[in-house]
Amino acid sequence: MLLGFDPGKQKCGVAVMGLDRKLHFQAVIPSQEAIAKVGNLLNSYPISLMVMGDQTASRQWKADLQSTFPDLRIITVDERFSSEEARQRFKQLYPAKGLMKLVPVGMRSPDRPIDDIVAVILIERYLSRLISS
Repeated sequence: MLLGFDPGKQKCGVAVMGLDRKLHFQAVIPSQEAIAKVGNLLNSYPISLMVMGDQTASRQWKADLQSTFPDLRIITVDERFSSEEARQRFKQLYPAKGLMKLVPVGMRSPDRPIDDIVAVILIERYLSRLISS
């Protein structure tokens, strides 16, 4: 299984996905709880690799994670445009209901943080890169 990690200063997105692309866990968590949550996920799932975004403070996060979990393999992937992609995915996963259907799609904003969807997208980007190699 793969652990997706979207690092952030205030909040982080995490997701656990199998190589079959089946999603087993996803959440948005406060940044100060991220290390503990990663530890819990490592104990709960047979994770072989962490796939992490390469933007917001990723170097510091990678260093902190590797010092806490020295056996965890961490790979960074290009995170550019992942938030825009996550917004589109959110709209597909959670279509508008009621009066919100009247609001044009381009004007709708997710009603919750989408960092967990970004974490899923990071894993998908990694898997796609493996397939195309």
